[in-house]
Amino acid sequence: MLMFLVTAHEFGHFIAARRNGVEVEEFGICFPPRAIAWRKVNGRWRRLKKSEWKNPPGKGTIISLNWLPIGGFCQMKGESDADTEEGSFGASSFWRKTKILFGGVVMNWLVAFIILTILAWVGMPHFLDGQFKVSDDTKVIVETPVTIGEVVSDSPASKAGLKKGDVVKAMRSVGSESEKVDIQTTEDLLKFNDRHAGSTVYVSYEREGGKMTAEVQLNESSAEYLLGAGISGSVYYQSSWSAPIVGLVTTAQITGETFKGVGMLFYNLISGAIQQINPNQEVRESGAEAIRSAGDSVSGPVGIIGILFPAFAASGFNNLAFLVALISISLACMNVLPIPALDGGRWLLIAIYRLRKKKLTKAKEEKIVGRAFTVILILAAIVTIIDILRFF
Repeated sequence: MLMFLVTAHEFGHFIAARRNGVEVEEFGICFPPRAIAWRKVNGRWRRLKKSEWKNPPGKGTIISLNWLPIGGFCQMKGESDADTEEGSFGASSFWRKTKILFGGVVMNWLVAFIILTILAWVGMPHFLDGQFKVSDDTKVIVETPVTIGEVVSDSPASKAGLKKGDVVKAMRSVGSESEKVDIQTTEDLLKFNDRHAGSTVYVSYEREGGKMTAEVQLNESSAEYLLGAGISGSVYYQSSWSAPIVGLVTTAQITGETFKGVGMLFYNLISGAIQQINPNQEVRESGAEAIRSAGDSVSGPVGIIGILFPAFAASGFNNLAFLVALISISLACMNVLPIPALDGGRWLLIAIYRLRKKKLTKAKEEKIVGRAFTVILILAAIVTIIDILRFF
């Protein structure tokens, strides 16, 4: 699935390049060494012999299948901004380069939109606080009811006698503005607790088939926790005519959360690094915690395949499909970032030189992109090491 998403990204570049007059020399599924290749010869697609790979007959794009299953590639003619040969990327206008560079990003968002639209129709997992749904066209399917997990000792939940395995059915506040809420999702419970922090509430729950009620004095909102118990549960939102709308808005929601997460990641890394040079021990410990938080929020292919993928796969096809959509959106968001080795960074680099009315030479572009790519490889290696340590 990871290979499919990266190949889809490259296919977005391929479509955009072809539509904007740029020749694509080769579109490859997986990475070299090459296994099989095809090309149009005399108007018909023909498999190329291995002896023909260096000087292939025919014209147009070579379609190849390669041995290393780590994505795909779209090799365009004259990929440097300084190239001037007709049909090359470099000879294209700035607007056409923009469409080509962001073609992969658009494709990843499109893939996510399609997956989320299908999920909205068959059953969208509930993952986000305030996840979008059209109330008049939404059927709530409770797969796993909200269940109490580990209970913190000496917490409100512990004092009220709640135990691991209790299934929460409803919550009710007391006082002049009494409120009763049927608990279908973990979000229902958390929002109820937020609204009634510091108050006495009644929790209706089931234990071993019996119905019970507990009086709970919630902690104040400034406390570390309000209830003091882990909770879990899963529901699906099923739509009909509004499925495309739900797919589109959910894609936008996840995109916003992804950018927010990336911003918090960089903030934690930078602020944590700065705090490390502070002479105050407490400040340094706070900085170390911020850096650990940044590390915990990042996962690479090893983490996805070794930890996330099995967890989502075990929870059902719908959850696994949601993960694929999530990764597709992550790929889109990461490639928008102004890092020279990525699509957004290459576009920004070209734009800066356009605004300065200076020529971006091939040597200079390769130097800037090469250094950025080296940094990305180092970061990828660090993330992989973290994933391996986390896995074991």
